[in-house]
Amino acid sequence: MTLAQRERQALVQAMSEVGPDAPTLCGAWTVRDLAAHLIVRERRPDAAPGILLKPFAPHLESVQRKVAQRPFADLLDEVRSGPPFFLRPVDSLMNTTEMFVHHEDVRRGVPGWKPRTLSAADENQLWKLLTRLARMAYRASPVTVALSTPDGRRTVARRAGERTVVLAGPPSELLLHAFGRNAVELEATGAPEDVALVHALDRSI
Repeated sequence: MTLAQRERQALVQAMSEVGPDAPTLCGAWTVRDLAAHLIVRERRPDAAPGILLKPFAPHLESVQRKVAQRPFADLLDEVRSGPPFFLRPVDSLMNTTEMFVHHEDVRRGVPGWKPRTLSAADENQLWKLLTRLARMAYRASPVTVALSTPDGRRTVARRAGERTVVLAGPPSELLLHAFGRNAVELEATGAPEDVALVHALDRSI
């Protein structure tokens, strides 16, 4: 089973445990809203472009609201079943970060969360994904941003002048930060005002 598949199943389990009205790290979205988002993203090609393109956002929101009104158990079953057959060949490419990040959005929406301990293979896979996405995530930073792991890996996500902020932690935590989440356990070094700027960036990808 791939990381994307394992994270999908773990995400559905977490959603089931906390319930449809539990908060997530996705702004004002509840678990029900997040489930609806995942379904629309994979199964409604007429609405999914609204995720990235503002002119299509009103249609996306309308469709997503209607999907969210379905019974919660049905939503979970649909997320659990995975992508439609024509997307399955690209499931890992399309869904590894999506399922991992949203699994943590549900987990960390609950007070008292703690980071999971992932296998070295999973952390390696997340590091490879992070190095491809980090430049886009930190594109608006007014200072240089470097990412570092405990085992010595390092990449520069953004070069911007002589001031530098280094974010250090396992790839899983760094990836979550790159996707705009601040509910992470990382060590940030640099001038306090620069660290605050990096944490406040719009890091949407």
